[in-house]
Amino acid sequence: MKKKEVKVVNKGIDTTELITAMDELEKTNGINKEFLMQSIESALVVAYKKNFECNDENVKVVLDKNDGQMHVYQEKDVVEEVTNTKKEISLSEAQKINVNYNVGDKVEFELMPKEFGRIAAQTARQVITQKIREASRDVIFSEFADKKGEIITGLIQKADGGSVVMDLGRIEGIMPKKEQVPTEKYNVNDKIRACIISVEKGVKGSTQIILSRASTEFVRKLFEIEIPEIYEGVIEIKSISRDPGSRSKVAVYSPNPNIDPVGSCVGQKGIRIQNIINELNGEKIDVIEWNEDPSIYISTALLPAKVLAVDIKEDEKFAQVIVPDDQLSLAIGKGGQNAKLAAKLTNWKIDIKSESQFRKMLEEMNSEENSTEEE
Repeated sequence: MKKKEVKVVNKGIDTTELITAMDELEKTNGINKEFLMQSIESALVVAYKKNFECNDENVKVVLDKNDGQMHVYQEKDVVEEVTNTKKEISLSEAQKINVNYNVGDKVEFELMPKEFGRIAAQTARQVITQKIREASRDVIFSEFADKKGEIITGLIQKADGGSVVMDLGRIEGIMPKKEQVPTEKYNVNDKIRACIISVEKGVKGSTQIILSRASTEFVRKLFEIEIPEIYEGVIEIKSISRDPGSRSKVAVYSPNPNIDPVGSCVGQKGIRIQNIINELNGEKIDVIEWNEDPSIYISTALLPAKVLAVDIKEDEKFAQVIVPDDQLSLAIGKGGQNAKLAAKLTNWKIDIKSESQFRKMLEEMNSEENSTEEE
């Protein structure tokens, strides 16, 4: 254990008010007092060295929470022969202070220039302001990180054709172009709802919140809000596929045979599903019942079209679907939308053919087989 002796030159600066302020900050802002003191001490060392141009000296600052005083010390190593007067003290000089000093010990001299008081107060104020700001950012980040995936209401502050900026109360949220619904128009001062899809630390520790109205998660959360059975876990949403602003398909399931999952989601006279459609500004929603049998599930996913048969290849996750001639365009949908949504919903590759197309395909296959046999 190296001995240490302090030679006091001046009385420290009174920091009683500062210590009291830190106690209060710990209670109100949750800023750890010890951490705050260490941060202030480190900042004061930098300020002292800069002000007195002594970067090559060993200086430390101590805030004494017991007596409320701030002390500045210069630290020197005890050596046989001094080669650096700013960092070293000879053994003979050290033993004039205390005869118990030996080579390798450290001696601390208290330094307290009067003019440092003002600099110290200013530095402490800056550090405290910075730490309060950081603590506030951390609180906001934690608060919204816990809300990831939830729906939040905000007031549009900016809508110029690019990203939409929303006032969420304590912070702003951003809805990028790709997370906006193409058929919706956003106006400044409009109050809208959106889903929090991302909460990240941005530049200088700021919290960046990314919002969406185009995601499938937004639809999922709307179902949880409007349909108690889903929120309670009685009905489960198995999958969602969506063409934002146009159509969504939602596959639901309940392990309870006494519960009709589709009927529960639609609601009496369609009131539940209509509330969701209204929030989505008229976007069509197909609610279907999930089934573990892929042929039944795929057939249902192609609603409102009627399906005659489904031939599946399990290894390839490929399904050949046959529909009546008059149902082909309905099964495929405008621009292939219905087929694409069904494929995305079920996670199967789906090829749709009309009854006549399928028969013609079989005839051609039979014809080729016959030709091969004749050869």
